[in-house]
Amino acid sequence: MTDTRDKPLLDVRGMKVGLPTRRGHLPILNGVDLHVKAGEVLGVVGESGAGKSITGLAVIGLLEPPARIDGGDVWFDGRRIDSLSGDDLRKIRGAEIGVIFQDPLTSLNPLYTIGYQLVETIRTHLDMSAEDGEKRAVELLDEVGIPAAASRLRAYPHEFSGGMRQRVVIALALCANPRLIIADEPTTALDVSIQAQIIALLKRLCREHGTAVMLITHDMGVIAETADRVSVMYAGRVIEEGPVAEVVRNASHPYSRGLMGSIPVIGERIKRLPQIRGAMPRVGAVPKGCAFAPRCPLVRDLCRSERPAVMPGRATSAACWQYSPRWEEANPAEDVDA
Repeated sequence: MTDTRDKPLLDVRGMKVGLPTRRGHLPILNGVDLHVKAGEVLGVVGESGAGKSITGLAVIGLLEPPARIDGGDVWFDGRRIDSLSGDDLRKIRGAEIGVIFQDPLTSLNPLYTIGYQLVETIRTHLDMSAEDGEKRAVELLDEVGIPAAASRLRAYPHEFSGGMRQRVVIALALCANPRLIIADEPTTALDVSIQAQIIALLKRLCREHGTAVMLITHDMGVIAETADRVSVMYAGRVIEEGPVAEVVRNASHPYSRGLMGSIPVIGERIKRLPQIRGAMPRVGAVPKGCAFAPRCPLVRDLCRSERPAVMPGRATSAACWQYSPRWEEANPAEDVDA
């Protein structure tokens, strides 16, 4: 008998996203592969412009036109959802897939009370009376740590602090008991102490409800504290994937090692943290071979001419030619000076 716990709840296969312009087609994502299992936190990390947020928006069908999915599949619980109509996808979004955006003020309507927005969202997805919807709203606010929840239903978004607003947004995402939450930079604008509380809340939701979380962030500290696995993105593609401990301590891809090396370690005294030279290529200007080749200290001619597939690395999988038999045959290129 097959154990369904080993099957991914969300499975993104070779997803491509593009943008038509007057100068031609502009590729934004170039074959993204990732998956999340029930009760698991997948961290999606990378620099600004790597394609993290676009990936999350594409999964839930919220790409801003004229951006569109050009290829690949998105499967949720064994169903392909990227080909669904807008109405059918809306039935899944909110009910089965919850979303937490970076800025809570963009998710909350300033003209309506918190209680009204929660109750309306609950009744949209669940068959409840207004009275039961309000009880459910109070339960959700209690669950995410809003003090005096019943009395705060009549408050407006501007009457909450940043951390409290983010908790309300998480409550909104939980209204219909979704099986997957896509959290896009949920702790970016918060104080460190509030960040820790939000991280603890997300972990508790996974533990108690079996909710899967796709956590999008540029903060490796948040990833190390929260995620079970990590997908590292660079220039519109996942270039490394593996358990969080292995990616943090023993990354396979030179880009991932650069990211980890730039994190200060308490107790170590060094004059200067390592840095990755250069910058990520602009959208539409990604090099022919490996996108990281212009910045890579290990670059060889092969890296500049052909794009590597994801292959077994150290303890993770990485899109890097150094783990291919062809690596030893490739001529070293000139030193990188970006």
